[in-house]
Amino acid sequence: MSKEILMFVESLSHEKGVAKDVIFDALESALAMATKKKYREDAEFRVVIDQDSGDYKTFRRWQVLDPQRELEEEETYNPDAELSPEEAAEKAPELGLGDFHEEPVESVEFGRIGAQAARQVLNQRVREAERAQVLEKYLPRVNELVGGTVKRVTREDVIVDLGNNAEARLPRGNLIGRETFRVGDRLRALLMEVTPEVRGPQLILTRKSSQMLVELFKVEVPEIAEQVIEIRAAAREPGSRAKIAVYTNDGRIDPVGACVGMRGSRVQAVSGELAGERVDIVPWHENPAQLAINAMQPAEVQSIVLDEDTHSMELGVAEESLAQAIGQKGENVRLASNLTGWTLQVMSSEEAEQRQEEEAQSYVREFMESLSVDGNVAAVLAEEGFTSVEEVAYIPIEELRAIDGFDDEIVDELRKRARDVLLNQAIASEELLSDGEPAADLLNMEGMDRQLAYRLAANSVVTMEDLAELAIADLVEIDGTLGEERAGELIMTARAPWFAEESAASGEAVEDLESNA
Repeated sequence: MSKEILMFVESLSHEKGVAKDVIFDALESALAMATKKKYREDAEFRVVIDQDSGDYKTFRRWQVLDPQRELEEEETYNPDAELSPEEAAEKAPELGLGDFHEEPVESVEFGRIGAQAARQVLNQRVREAERAQVLEKYLPRVNELVGGTVKRVTREDVIVDLGNNAEARLPRGNLIGRETFRVGDRLRALLMEVTPEVRGPQLILTRKSSQMLVELFKVEVPEIAEQVIEIRAAAREPGSRAKIAVYTNDGRIDPVGACVGMRGSRVQAVSGELAGERVDIVPWHENPAQLAINAMQPAEVQSIVLDEDTHSMELGVAEESLAQAIGQKGENVRLASNLTGWTLQVMSSEEAEQRQEEEAQSYVREFMESLSVDGNVAAVLAEEGFTSVEEVAYIPIEELRAIDGFDDEIVDELRKRARDVLLNQAIASEELLSDGEPAADLLNMEGMDRQLAYRLAANSVVTMEDLAELAIADLVEIDGTLGEERAGELIMTARAPWFAEESAASGEAVEDLESNA
């Protein structure tokens, strides 16, 4: 029997790829269960197997517990497996609460164990160990590249065998375009998610993530794996086109050339893995405008206007390059926008110049009207990059004095006029807010701010009741900055007391009916 146990453990360890310790532990549990069935009582047993010889011993055990302790629901004192402190003192005075008292009993024979029951226990323990191994191995590898063999193809998923009892699921929605795989095909994908579940960890793969592009370049370009070159940004339209921005601190290395490889070998290897996806490699730059110019390659940008407030840029390109800059169905400019993190708008150089001219003229008109200056002075301010009266009023005075033709007298007068304009606007705003006084319930209503409350009061909407009677279109008309969604939320909040009253009235009616009955 001892040899049979050792052979059994050796065979199962080799078959399942699980440590022998785990199998010995499972076998001890199976023998303990068989012993428990033999004695047919609510006793507890422990089996110890000598892993060198295969010999084993069985012990019946009792735990020392206080019978007066608080028991959980459906839990009772078990005299077959528990000892009171007094009983324990009779058997062994040194036993304390929580300790175990054991006595050797006759062991059941290994060959007499119900094979099916033993195998079930062993298989369960082995499965638990396998799941733990898979979780331990793959949880730290989320967002890394993994490879395997297609094991099964269903309508919803491609099941991939990663080896060592690990399987992953590649949903069809995570495939590139219309690519297909057959059983036995090798594939690589990005490990997107690891979800621990009762039946085992769920490993979810994807081939559409931009991170997969990065991981493939790490495999193909040793300089990236060694962190000599960094991929600072990546953007993809899976199966069609992608862009990456690369950077290095080593002036001796051309990061773009290193990623392209000799005769394009490296980038072609990545493209081949991604179903022929075309990959543009551009140099990274800290300046967002220069990065946008790089990202638009192969189109050449002739002019650029950057708006930090809206986080957007207007790019001007030659008329004949406009289609190339935009790309098929807007693909090139869309990828460049994703790569830079800025909203990019592409237009011809002529259209860009016209827009800039129109914008400059609007600034000129604003300065002429607000500051009461002639067209020449207003044009100079616009040409120097001033876009608002606020900039004229509060920009460091040295910048105004640096403008050709502006002496101290002109600068002081411009700043004075600009600040007077802003002061008059502030006074007008205060007067508007003071035209009506909102009621306390409107002012303190959830979602309401002070300025909006006063603006509503100036339009005869003084209480929550007044607001509740408005339609969404009426509220949007009063304050054009409100969207329909927020306007609707404010009105529903104002109407909440109506619904509360209706509910209370309904409850009173039910009570009256019950009392009459």
